[in-house]
Amino acid sequence: MQFPVIFIVLASFAGCADNTSNAPKAVLGPSQSGSVATQVDSSNFTTVEWKEKTLNFGTINQGQKLDVVYHFKNTGTKPLVISKVEPSCGCTVVETPTEPIAPGKEGVIKGSFDSHGREGSQYKTIIVNANTKGTQVHELLFIVDVKTKS
Repeated sequence: MQFPVIFIVLASFAGCADNTSNAPKAVLGPSQSGSVATQVDSSNFTTVEWKEKTLNFGTINQGQKLDVVYHFKNTGTKPLVISKVEPSCGCTVVETPTEPIAPGKEGVIKGSFDSHGREGSQYKTIIVNANTKGTQVHELLFIVDVKTKS
């Protein structure tokens, strides 16, 4: 009889989630990776310029690994803190920069796509959270056509 009680408790918590808020999400710095988010002071926000937000790699063979690199520059006056880098699926592994990027300096977001078990056109995103003005969420996209082994 514990199953119905657990189900009711879990269902009540699921109903509490508010996915409709337009409020900015908290951005955490590398040293703030705890479970409780703290609101970042917007006076520490900066600006970023992406060399390219969309990369097209053409065709690769199934099973091949593909390295992706996105170049950016901190165009603001405050250090750029990238708090989180998250791929859209488990087929892509990403690296999060561990140090703030000084104003005027450049950096990279690196990822590696494993095409094993994939075929056809692949559209993969990498979401970057940073202390940037306007939006703190940046969507990067890469496109690749995976050719099936014959």
